[in-house]
Amino acid sequence: MIKAYILIVANPGETKAVFDALAGIEGVTQAHQVMGPYDIVAEIEVDDLADIPPILSEHIRTIDGVENTTSLVTFPS
Repeated sequence: MIKAYILIVANPGETKAVFDALAGIEGVTQAHQVMGPYDIVAEIEVDDLADIPPILSEHIRTIDGVENTTSLVTFPS
């Protein structure tokens, strides 16, 4: 199992809508609204490293209100 943490910057006033949209994305196991330079931290769990880019490009980055993402992929255990 591969885990990745996606740090999301949302447009002001759209953080809640972005947060709610993450719940419907397959592979997203958790999401938290946070304070600091990022607005949301989402956790993704997939079987293969190649599964992460499509989740980011086709699902997370296409959510209205997502301004920027930074991905942190864990080493397989």
